[in-house]
Amino acid sequence: MKVAAVKKPGGPGNLVIEERADPTPGRGEILVRVKASSLNYHDFVVVMGGIPTPDGRIPMSDGACEVVAVGEGVKKFKVGDKVLSLFFPNWAAGPPQMAGFASVPGDGADGFGAEMVAAPETAFTRMPEGYSFEEAATLPCAALTAWRALMVEAKIKPGDWVLTQGTGGVSIFALQFAKAAGARVIATSSSDEKLKRLKELGADHLINYKDTPEWGKKAKELTGGRGVDEVVEIGGPGTLAQSIAASKMGGHISLIGVLTGVSGEVPTAALFSMNITLSGITVGSASMQEDMIAAIEANGIKPVLDQTFPLDKIADAFGHQASQKHFGKIIVSI
Repeated sequence: MKVAAVKKPGGPGNLVIEERADPTPGRGEILVRVKASSLNYHDFVVVMGGIPTPDGRIPMSDGACEVVAVGEGVKKFKVGDKVLSLFFPNWAAGPPQMAGFASVPGDGADGFGAEMVAAPETAFTRMPEGYSFEEAATLPCAALTAWRALMVEAKIKPGDWVLTQGTGGVSIFALQFAKAAGARVIATSSSDEKLKRLKELGADHLINYKDTPEWGKKAKELTGGRGVDEVVEIGGPGTLAQSIAASKMGGHISLIGVLTGVSGEVPTAALFSMNITLSGITVGSASMQEDMIAAIEANGIKPVLDQTFPLDKIADAFGHQASQKHFGKIIVSI
């Protein structure tokens, strides 16, 4: 089979295509033919060598696949089923049960940048009905992260205010889930063109954060001075102060990304005096993914796709991601 492999020290130039033997499913495992994957920031860090992995690691945490064989004892799936990978294949339900990424495809284990994968049947859920493989491949990391942030941790309800940052996969899914739930959305970006597209997706208010450096204060004004119920925080230390400024008394901030750095000053007095809950979010469980899929089907939500690249052009896909010109998810067709 054909695979993409990350050769040390990393970087798109050291992402090579090579041939490896087809895997075979063991007891409790299914063999899947990978049809599509999608690029996440986590995948980018792996490929760039920012996360230590063995030489030759197969990247990509997301996989939309078709079952082509089943091992002894498999009961959940059959040949021909369309399945979707799990970012945390060992997290079935309940609160987070592990720290680190030892079992994450494309990080602690080989991922879905390959034509074939053999893995336990518990490492997959079904795909949404009516979804293409390319559409489904956007869900396991970005969509589930947004779902957990809004529905599991913040527990948003109709009429709530949600603030999203930028136009990455998590932020766009958060906008879509929030609108489906009847919430109002304030979307931020540094690009007026991208803000226009967010408006088309249903954003109620738009803020260009380059034009409005104190965008947290502006967001609060847009809510009539009340503040937002939920912030999807993808920037980290460089944006957290503004997220706190945007929040209502007793609001919730889902800390998802650290695009502005891994550490920095936090306005702790404002955080505690406003009784704001700050939750770290690392994707979600299998049961959360199943709930998300049911909601997607009930509401007819479709992901926003950017460009699609074949597996042998995966380095170009990461180059496109690095350019930050994309809007929505970048797909690798396998």
